[in-house]
Amino acid sequence: MKNKKLLALAMTAVMGISLFAGCSDNSKKENGNNSTTASSVTSTEQETTKNPSASTTDNAYGLRDNTKDGTILHCFAWSFKTITESMEDIAMAGFSTIQTSPVNACYDGGDAGKELFGSGKWYYHYQPTDWKIGNYQLGTKDEFKVMCETAHKYGIKVLVDVAPNHTTKVTEAISQDLINAVGGLDKLYHSNGMTTISNYNDRTECTLQAVGGLYDVNTENPDFQNYYIEYLNDVIACGADGFRYDTAKHIGLKDDPQDNPSLPNNFWERVTTEVTNADKLFMYGECLQDGGERISDYIDVIGATTASTYGQFLRGSFGTSALSADTVTNLRIGKATPNVVTWIESHDNYTGDDKTYSTLDNDKVARAWSVLAAREIGTPLFFARPYGATSSNMWGTFNKIGMAGDNLYKDPIVVASNRFRNAMVGLKENVFNPEGTDAVLLIERGTKGLYIYNNSKSSYDLDVATNLENGTYVDRVAGGSYTVADGKITGKIDAKQVIILYNEGYVDLSAPATVKVDDATQGNFIGESTDVKLVAENATKATYSIDGGEEVEFKNGDTITIGKDLDYSDMTTVTLRGENAAGNKTCISYIFKKQDPIKEGTKIYFVKPDGWADRVCAYVYDESSSSEVKMNGSWPGVEMTVEADGTYCYTFTEEWINPLVIFTDGTNQSNGAMEPGAAVIADKIYTIE
Repeated sequence: MKNKKLLALAMTAVMGISLFAGCSDNSKKENGNNSTTASSVTSTEQETTKNPSASTTDNAYGLRDNTKDGTILHCFAWSFKTITESMEDIAMAGFSTIQTSPVNACYDGGDAGKELFGSGKWYYHYQPTDWKIGNYQLGTKDEFKVMCETAHKYGIKVLVDVAPNHTTKVTEAISQDLINAVGGLDKLYHSNGMTTISNYNDRTECTLQAVGGLYDVNTENPDFQNYYIEYLNDVIACGADGFRYDTAKHIGLKDDPQDNPSLPNNFWERVTTEVTNADKLFMYGECLQDGGERISDYIDVIGATTASTYGQFLRGSFGTSALSADTVTNLRIGKATPNVVTWIESHDNYTGDDKTYSTLDNDKVARAWSVLAAREIGTPLFFARPYGATSSNMWGTFNKIGMAGDNLYKDPIVVASNRFRNAMVGLKENVFNPEGTDAVLLIERGTKGLYIYNNSKSSYDLDVATNLENGTYVDRVAGGSYTVADGKITGKIDAKQVIILYNEGYVDLSAPATVKVDDATQGNFIGESTDVKLVAENATKATYSIDGGEEVEFKNGDTITIGKDLDYSDMTTVTLRGENAAGNKTCISYIFKKQDPIKEGTKIYFVKPDGWADRVCAYVYDESSSSEVKMNGSWPGVEMTVEADGTYCYTFTEEWINPLVIFTDGTNQSNGAMEPGAAVIADKIYTIE
C-alpha cells in the first residue's frame, strides 16, 4: 500500500398510521402527437419485467404500488431504526421504494468503528462474513423486520442490496456456519477467486476472480446457492420486496466460462425463480459499464440492470448549458426498450474516482434528478448523500454510519419531481428541445403533464407547441401558473429553473415541519460538553430526546448542552421530532461523539513482530473531517524511535482530532491494504497478534 487515501478504493461496490384512499389515477395510456420542434424523441412501449406494471395509487401520499413506476431512495448506510423513524418523511417526499445497504453479517474492521470513513468504513457492508440478517453497522433482524412492516404501512416498498459475489478477504472472519454449509472454505471460492481481476473485458477473469481484492465466491456451488436462497427467503419473509444485486456482472451467465465443468452457471436462473414470490419481486443488477458488462443479457435474466454511462452523460450536461433531447433519451446500453435503474450519481460515483461530491452541488443534483423523474423510461434511484456533505467535506458534518442522509432528498424540486412521476404513470413521454436551442428541455407526458427545464444562464421566453391540453396549469415547484392556448405554451422560464405543470392526479400535502440542528454543528466535539442549537420551522410542536429518554419540547433557536456525562470516545444520540399543522410527522436523529484530542507530546508504542525489518515507521492520518486526508507525512510515515525495552515509540508533534495509525517496515504493515488504521490512544502499546 502506497498511501491511505482509500476514497478511490471504495467498493463498487414506524410510526403506524391509518392510511386513507388518496387521489385515484384516472390517466389513460395515450401517446400525443409529436410537437413540431427541431428535436423530438418519443418513447416506445415498455417491456414486461419481473415486476408487472401497476397503475394505481392507493395511499395518502400518491405513492406507486409498483417499484418500477415510482422512485427509489437509496438510504446509504442508514440504520434500520433510522429508516423506520424517517418513513413518513420518505413518503411525504414521494419515494415509493427505499433501498437499504446490505443487511447481511459483515466484516467488523477498524475496531468495528461506526464512521463512514475513518474509524470504520461504509464499505464493510459489502464484505460479507455470512448471509444472515443483521450486522453491527445497520442493526438486528428484528429491527429490519420492524422497518419493513413500517414501510408497508406507508405504502413503501423495500429493496435490499445484496452482495453474493464475494466475501471479505479476512477469511478468519468467515462464519463457520457458512463454511460448513458450502462444504469447506476451499469450496467457498473459485479456483482463482483470490486473484484480483486485471482485465474486465475477459469474462473468465470478470466472473471467476476477485473484485477489488475481495475473494470471489463460487456461486455455481449448489450448496452455496441453497444457503444463499435460504437467506433471500428469510429477507423476503421479513418484508423485502426485491433486491439490488451488487457486482452482478461478476456472476456468470449461462454461457460464460465455467470454473468447474460439472457445475453450470445457473446462479441467476435459481435466485430469480426459486425464491418466495419470485414473480412479484423487483430485482436489478449492478452492471457498471467499464468493460465486460453484457447488459442486455443481464436484463433478460435478472429483469433490470443499472445504466451507469447514462448517468455519466447526464452529469456532464449539467456542467454545460446544453441538454439535448438525444442526450436525455439515449440510455447508452444498446437495448431499444430497456428496463433499467437510472441515477444521477450512485454511492460509487460519489465515493470513488468520479468524486461527484466535488463536481455536483446539491442544487445541481436536485435539478438533474428532476429530469430523470420526469421521464417514463427507467426507474430513478436517488442517492442520499451523507448528512451535511459539501464539495470540501464528502463525509459530512457527522460522518456516522446509521444516521439519515442529507435533507436534499426532501428538497422541493426533488419532491415535486417524484410526485409528478407518480401522477404520470401510463402516459407516454415526448422529450424535445424548442426550435433553436438545446438548453431548454421539455418532457410531455401524454396530454396531462409537462416538465420544462432551462439549463442556460439566461431566461427563456416560451412560445412552444405542446400536446398538453388547453388550460391553465399550476407549477408544482414554485406555485405559479402557465397557460396553454391553441396548442402552445407561453411564458418565461428563468435560468436554471425547473417548472412542473399538471393538475390531474396532483396530491395536495401540507408542507412538512423541519426539525434539525444548526447547520454549523459538528458531530465530533472536543471538551467536556458542547452546546447544540436546535431549529424548528413550520412546526406546531417540536421535541428532542437524548438516547431514547424523555421527550422535551423546544422552540426554534433553543440550545441544549450534551456530553457532560460521556467518557471520551463515547457517543450519544439526539432525536428531534416535529409535527406540522396537518399532523404529518418528521423525525431525525444525530449521533455525536465526544472526542479525546491527541495533544502535542502524546506518545504511542509498537512491539515489532519477528521477521520485520529494524526500521519501523508510524503512518498517521485523519480523514474524518474533510475530503482532504491529513497525514504526518507521505507513506510510509515517520520513523519511530527504539525505547530501552525494545518497543518502538512515536511522539505527536501537534494536536490531532481523530487520528488513525498504521505501523510498517516498508514491506509489512499492521493493517491490510484496504483496512483503516488503528485508533490512536495515548500511551497505548500496539501489538500484532
